[in-house]
Amino acid sequence: MTSKAKTNLNVHQEHIKSLENTLQKISLGGGSDKLAKEKAKGKMTARERIAYLLDEKSEYIEIGALTAMDMYEAEGGCPSAGVVVVIGFIKGRQCVVVANDATVKAGAWFPMTAKKNLRAQEIAMENNLPIVYLVDSAGVYLPMQDSIFPDKEHFGRIFRNNAKMSSMGIPQISAIMGSCVAGGAYLPIMSDEAIIVDKTASIFLAGSYLVKAAIGETIDNETLGGATTHSEISGVTDYKAKDDKDALDKIKNLIDKLGARPQAGFSRLAPKTPRKSMLEVLSEFPTSRTEPYDMLEIIKGLVDHSEFEPYKEGYGKTILTGYARIEGWAVGIVANQRTVVKNAKGEMQMGGVIYSDAADKATRFIANCNQKKIPLVFLQDVSGFMVGSKSEHGGIIKDGAKMVNAVSNSVVPKFTVIIGNSYGAGNYAMCGKAYDPRLIVAWPSANLAVMSGNAASQVLLQIEKAKLKKNKEQISAEKEAELLKDIQDRYNKQISPYYAAARLWTDAIIDPSDTRKWISLGIEAANHAPIKEAFNMGVLQV
Repeated sequence: MTSKAKTNLNVHQEHIKSLENTLQKISLGGGSDKLAKEKAKGKMTARERIAYLLDEKSEYIEIGALTAMDMYEAEGGCPSAGVVVVIGFIKGRQCVVVANDATVKAGAWFPMTAKKNLRAQEIAMENNLPIVYLVDSAGVYLPMQDSIFPDKEHFGRIFRNNAKMSSMGIPQISAIMGSCVAGGAYLPIMSDEAIIVDKTASIFLAGSYLVKAAIGETIDNETLGGATTHSEISGVTDYKAKDDKDALDKIKNLIDKLGARPQAGFSRLAPKTPRKSMLEVLSEFPTSRTEPYDMLEIIKGLVDHSEFEPYKEGYGKTILTGYARIEGWAVGIVANQRTVVKNAKGEMQMGGVIYSDAADKATRFIANCNQKKIPLVFLQDVSGFMVGSKSEHGGIIKDGAKMVNAVSNSVVPKFTVIIGNSYGAGNYAMCGKAYDPRLIVAWPSANLAVMSGNAASQVLLQIEKAKLKKNKEQISAEKEAELLKDIQDRYNKQISPYYAAARLWTDAIIDPSDTRKWISLGIEAANHAPIKEAFNMGVLQV
């Protein structure tokens, strides 16, 4: 291994280790003291509940582990937005599991908590997956109620989705395992079936203190809305459990009885290990976001037996398109090529930039995958579309629009992996979050922004200088350098994959070696939802 390869590998491994450490810290929720307090109440923690519920040694993925990271520091923080979401297997059935973490502000709902819950429901609805709610929450975090209560994508949308999923025939099972208050009480009761844990769980529209204040009635919470009340008097809940494990066992038994569902019928053969290891891939993957490399070598580390069948190999070379298998699943891959290549006319084309011919090729390939019912995988390392008079006169806007149209109207499931740059309209054309990928993840090496940090910083610097000049303020060379550094630091923080993951622009930052698992489990989930629409791109400027 060359010294350059060793350097690349060491840097990537340091980023992966940093990610692991961050996730380990986040997994503690509100901290070890609060975890101990939950156990002292006879309760399992959110992550323990999920671990017990999922099939032993089965694979699962966690959605939004980094959600709300560094976002609510003034409120004491909100690790993982106070809720844990996984896609995993219960009694062999792939399900979405949503568990409130009562160690984080008693499981209270912050704005990002609502967004993450909505993302979990979206995944269940798109993929026709059963969803399990493990409820243990104090309800809306009142100091931020104006950012979570009334809007379309706020708290109330959760219950609307409960109703929509019920009408779609998607099974929903809830276990009330702690507090369940006010509007949040509708979530478990709008599920198909509700379980409540004796002594440690309660559910009511208003707790004992509010009841006393509102109507003068004195009553304790257990009598007001405990397990016995709702299982034997009100009939609100369907099953009474003696403890957390009993409740989780009841969920397993219910999932075990679910009937078979029709499938989409995506092609799958026996999985094959790539002949190229991820260590080799990372050693060849430059740490500089501007240094060229061959994306085909990345692909060889992701696909079965490192076999890739290119489509239009000699045309539109700044995008690679072709067929492969990942963990046995047939996929169509659309990937940005970062090497400097020659087009059919012998002209040099910059790597990572989408040219007209590449956009045209990608559009055609996406249409083919829809015609043949093959899921699409987008590997992003894109700087945007080519600019300049030559590109404009050649119709880059028209060709870019065709590609965006194809991505937008694609009916086969799409999966996006951001391995490097994800800038501007390139993010859109390569199936960014706005274009409904079933899952979208980033490697630790990813950057997401309108443009690169250097380019944006120079633009922002000129704006700041113009403001100072307008106010007739002088700016020295030292002041300009200081101003530029401040702008760069601020912008570089915003293009970090952690900034994006905190806001759920991506579902996760992942170890590159887990890429195959994420795509495979994603396609397996998508295979539960038969495609009912025809692919139609509508009106195009051809």
